Amino acid sequence: MRIPVDIAAMGARATEMLDALGAISQSGDNLTRFFLTPEHRRAADLVAGYMKAAGLDVSEDALGTLRGRWQPAGPEAPRLLIGSHIDTVANAGRYDGTMGVIVGILAVEAVVKAGLKRPYGIDVLAFGDEEGTRFPTTLSSSAAVAGHFLPSWLGARDADGVSLEEAIRAYGKDPADIPAAAYDPDKTIAYVEAHIEQGPVLEAEGEPLGIVSAIAGASRLSITVTGEAGHAGTVPMRMRRDAFAGAAEMALVAEKIARADRHGMVATVGRLHVEPGSVNVIPSRVVFTLDLRSGSDISRREALTEFEREAHRIADARGLGVVISAFHEVGTVPCYRDLQLRLRNAAADLGQRAPTLPSGAGHDGQAMSRLCPVGMLFVRCRGGISHNPAEYASPQDIGLAVAALVRFIERFELPQLAGSVQGAEQ
Repeated sequence: MRIPVDIAAMGARATEMLDALGAISQSGDNLTRFFLTPEHRRAADLVAGYMKAAGLDVSEDALGTLRGRWQPAGPEAPRLLIGSHIDTVANAGRYDGTMGVIVGILAVEAVVKAGLKRPYGIDVLAFGDEEGTRFPTTLSSSAAVAGHFLPSWLGARDADGVSLEEAIRAYGKDPADIPAAAYDPDKTIAYVEAHIEQGPVLEAEGEPLGIVSAIAGASRLSITVTGEAGHAGTVPMRMRRDAFAGAAEMALVAEKIARADRHGMVATVGRLHVEPGSVNVIPSRVVFTLDLRSGSDISRREALTEFEREAHRIADARGLGVVISAFHEVGTVPCYRDLQLRLRNAAADLGQRAPTLPSGAGHDGQAMSRLCPVGMLFVRCRGGISHNPAEYASPQDIGLAVAALVRFIERFELPQLAGSVQGAEQ
């Protein structure tokens, strides 16, 4: 069955809905919408209205995840999941996360209106905690849906000292109901997400859509370099134990390692603290962070080993001390090959090449991969800008994403992924 899709009209509708959601913010001069806040409640209510208008049955779990359900084969039938998140970083753009929710709603609405019959159902999910901006609990919403929520997260506190458990209760939910949010793996087919690329590759290639090969694994390190303070004017260069100079050389080594990698590795020193921090004193102590990401866990581990070896070599050569500690580690999540193929074929039906590329950013798919196979469709964003008010995806490109999901659903038959949830080859 070929479902008619007006790409321009779908893009215009999606943009109008995204603009309405973008106006829901805790600040009057920028978009800031954190998890389990009054703004989250207002955004969720608006999205619930969109879901109902699309012909979906709407429910909400204990962590505020909305579920718009299409159930042509009844409530006990297996589920195909489509979704993204509606929380934002501070001073955010209007497309990150939220676009995927709206695209999912519009695609399933087209399927519902066409009267398509399937032996499975589709749930459109709107998660509330992907960014981890309020609590240090990134992906807690999708982790609960995947059945891997950690009870210890309930004690996590925001900047005002409010615990996650307290926030859940203030939101009108009961933490005791969190286990009920989990899907049955034996009745879950796959999870598919449309998302802006958050990078410049698709724009550089002149392509509106891309197929994600994997969500990159990430390691975050804290590196402390110790030297000796001294007068900036009296200690000769050859006699200095300059902690900052050593840290700078280590940062350049990280850059060199990433540039030499063949798996899209990126390395970022994003935070740096220098002591004593005076203009006329040689730094005695530097603490900096290293964020290392790669589409291959093997290459990332090898890079970490090489960086640690080189950091100690630099410290020894300069008479410095160095301590390296990891504070964040998440593995690479390969996207299921069959889903990549079917998303690519859906884009090809629309005349789009849809190149394959990795995702350097984290997504709900990382948590959902513990439940079922995952697939992702990228949408071009202007300048590769994200987490920024300048974030933008055109109505035409968004309309193409809606149409691609419609074509994907048209072709999607239950036996294609049946039995692949447990131990699927990726």
